[in-house]
Amino acid sequence: MWHGGCCGTAVGVGGVTQTIEYRLGIALALGLLVGVERERRKGQGGHRTPAGIRTFAIVTLLGAVAALLSPVLTAIGFVGVAALAALGFAKDKSPDPGATTEVALLVMFLVGSLTMRDPSRATVVGITVAVLLAARERLHRFVRDVLTAQELADGLALAAAALIVLPLLPDRALGPFSALNPRMLWRLVVLVMAIGAGGHVLSRGLGPRAGLPVIGFASGFVSGTAAIGSMGAKAKESEVQRLGATSGAVFSIVSTFIQLGIVTFVTSARAGRTVLVPIIAAAVVSTLGALFIARRASKTKVEADKLGRAFEPKAAIGFALAVGAMLLLAAALRQWLGATGILVGAALTGFADAHMSAIAVAALVANGKLEPSGAMLPILVGTTTNCVSKVIVAWSAGGEAFAKPVIAVVLAALAACWAGALLAPTW
Repeated sequence: MWHGGCCGTAVGVGGVTQTIEYRLGIALALGLLVGVERERRKGQGGHRTPAGIRTFAIVTLLGAVAALLSPVLTAIGFVGVAALAALGFAKDKSPDPGATTEVALLVMFLVGSLTMRDPSRATVVGITVAVLLAARERLHRFVRDVLTAQELADGLALAAAALIVLPLLPDRALGPFSALNPRMLWRLVVLVMAIGAGGHVLSRGLGPRAGLPVIGFASGFVSGTAAIGSMGAKAKESEVQRLGATSGAVFSIVSTFIQLGIVTFVTSARAGRTVLVPIIAAAVVSTLGALFIARRASKTKVEADKLGRAFEPKAAIGFALAVGAMLLLAAALRQWLGATGILVGAALTGFADAHMSAIAVAALVANGKLEPSGAMLPILVGTTTNCVSKVIVAWSAGGEAFAKPVIAVVLAALAACWAGALLAPTW
């Protein structure tokens, strides 16, 4: 909070002392910035808009001075500016009278008021307004000529899934054996949809030869299984981008092994050293496979209008259902067999997430409850069951043509991982 006073009074925010004159200067600068952009678009003659550089600068200063004096004056000033903006809009005789300038005028009055409380946030808002106004043609061209109706619908579906449905779901274990967390499963749906949308955007910008491998590699750090499911849906939907999607799926395997090594080392350096050789071996083999498939994908040419939709909601929901089924099976086996040992626990956890399995084992080493040499087998077993999940998802999501090369790389990396375990030195 700031405390007003006469001009020259120093006000402290976040440990920084700022005078009222400084804040008024920020308000003036922001008003001039937006005003310059509006001045360039005022036009001439009868179609000339009413607000330009001077109006915006004065209105922003008015908001700052009103906020400095009293909240009542701020409210009165806002109503007055709104009335003037409405009058200017009513007098606009242009063929396509937009309300952008009038709305921007109201926003800048509030920005001026905000400078007296939080000049940093006011600066962000003011610059954002200027950027949006200046990017008018680019934004309009993107919406009219670049963005398709299907892409718009997919974007709205993703927003609804993430911002409306996800917060409403319960975040607790439910169902048989208390194995299913609705919010966690729906988070996977959102993740698959987001991966598909990201891959679509990069494919539009870079082409599927580069875009899908990039998004696949990045997505593998979040969930390699989800990345494979999303890429499989793309491969099944559009034959022309199958190789790019396959490359993206295989690159997600690379990042999965990289992250496996990182999280293990972070949790316990001793456990990390134990599995260092197997993980490096798996990462090298999966990288070679990814580069081989990427080279084949680089020889294909795909037109932007043949990329298909950003994601398939049914495929995303199907992936989450498959994960839920695996979690339910794991919980049932745990209860029926009564196995609470580290090995069985790692295997069952690995079906859903190899990283969580490795972290759980490494945490036992870090807490002194397990010798580093005993971490190797549980981590590799968890990695193996996770690879089983990847194989199932690859085949069910992408079909035979997509799944065969992905499964080949998964099995080769897994074989290298176990071979590395046999050859690994005792640390």
